[in-house]
Amino acid sequence: MKQVESVLVVGGGIAGCATAIALAQQGIGVTLVEKQEAWRFQSSGIFIYHNGLAALERLGVLDGILDAGYSIADGRNVYLDQAGAGIVDTFYPSRHACIPPIVGIRRAAMHQVLAARIRALDVDVRLGTTVHHIDEGDSAAVTVALSDGTQARYGLVVGADGIRSDLRGLVAGALAPRYTGLGVWRSVHARPAELDAKIMMMGKGKRLGIMPISDDSLYLFGTVAEPAGSWYPRENWPRMMQERFAEFGGPARQFLEALGDDSEVLYTAVEEVAAPLPWHKGRVLIIGDAAHASTPFMGQGGAMALEDAVLLADMLATPGELDHTLQAFGQRRYPLCKFVQDASRKVGEAGASEDDAMLSARNRGMRESAQAQVNAFYQQMDALRGGQP
Repeated sequence: MKQVESVLVVGGGIAGCATAIALAQQGIGVTLVEKQEAWRFQSSGIFIYHNGLAALERLGVLDGILDAGYSIADGRNVYLDQAGAGIVDTFYPSRHACIPPIVGIRRAAMHQVLAARIRALDVDVRLGTTVHHIDEGDSAAVTVALSDGTQARYGLVVGADGIRSDLRGLVAGALAPRYTGLGVWRSVHARPAELDAKIMMMGKGKRLGIMPISDDSLYLFGTVAEPAGSWYPRENWPRMMQERFAEFGGPARQFLEALGDDSEVLYTAVEEVAAPLPWHKGRVLIIGDAAHASTPFMGQGGAMALEDAVLLADMLATPGELDHTLQAFGQRRYPLCKFVQDASRKVGEAGASEDDAMLSARNRGMRESAQAQVNAFYQQMDALRGGQP
């Protein structure tokens, strides 16, 4: 017997779409509200490792993701210095024979695949709609008034509304995102046929990555220290990205030189959210970036949201008492999400603090231990995930 018959999912990003799909697949009635009038997603890339891909398989969308994205079958990650000289190659693992170790894809293409699955499951989607008021007075359900003038009762409200979640305040109080001192610059380019692996270029206090995201496209993603509160006009982004990474040569040089006024460039500040447990209050739960937004240095933010969605739906579809289930959900997810956040933050902070004297020792250490560190990271994730899907 399902613990709830109807759920309101707030937010139409990765976490919200995945949650709506996972719940609908369990026969739970889902309404998904998204504040955008039309789904518009910044069209830079994202890479998804095997654990996120396993969750996408559970959601019935893996084939669509593989068709729309670019799979690196051997999981190869090529580390270069900023001039383009080789440091070491590492290989990401996969725990499933039918799932590649890593896939790159445009965020917009990923969303299109998720949205098609949502339509196939006949989820009630309401765009341009927000939560106006939640009345938690009834212990058997919550009554939610929406900005479209409708009101309904739901067994659960899931706040999947991102790093600036409106619903987080109901659960965790006034918890604002924390700026990390770093910014991410991204750009999309045509992919040369020979570029078929993930590349990470290690500069001094900077990182510049290259990742295929389709048969004909790739994206650059670079991290660098930026002053707190910085705001840059969008029309300046291509020139500023060129300037930030001007010292990088090797395979990145052709793409940096190609940046111009018509280039597809995106800048975002790197922020974190680490909500303490519990992640729920009454019948309101927060997941994904609303609860545990991570820095991007381990590439696991989207995967953590996907895993949240699959586990939550599994737990709600089994008999139990809702409050105990939501408590157990947070307790199962918190250690893994915190481990990912801490590891990612450590990598970002270490990179940002480098000077000239550190570079040769850094490169030597990478040659000696980079693969072992990759293996240890995923082994620890497996251990913390335990029996989770």
